[in-house]
Amino acid sequence: MFGAILTLRSVEECRAFFRDLCTPAELQALTDRWAVVGLLQEGVPYREIHKQTGVSVTTIGRVARFLSTGNGGYQLVAERLKVDRDHGEAEPSPRSRTGNPPVHRMSGNGQAGDVRNEPSIDQLRPHRP
Repeated sequence: MFGAILTLRSVEECRAFFRDLCTPAELQALTDRWAVVGLLQEGVPYREIHKQTGVSVTTIGRVARFLSTGNGGYQLVAERLKVDRDHGEAEPSPRSRTGNPPVHRMSGNGQAGDVRNEPSIDQLRPHRP
């Protein structure tokens, strides 16, 4: 699977692949964890992260543990994104008012939505009769 991910050449291709691969809830969990990484690196307290994102304090603690003593994946990607942005090689990701990637939350109908009112995954899929 990781080899398949490495074949993707753009954010749009990654988005399409992960939307096909994951359920909306799985994408939500991944998105939440990545948002937590940025907040932890900024030194935001766990309770404030929970308040801003709705992510449980347990999950925040798990992300923090892997950020400091995990396999280095979070650190590696965060550093590469920072270097790319600093050199103008990558377009910065959309930011929320906190300066972090937008946090996607599940709406009452179970569809992944964004706090900035982006379309849900189902709204982006081609309509099939």
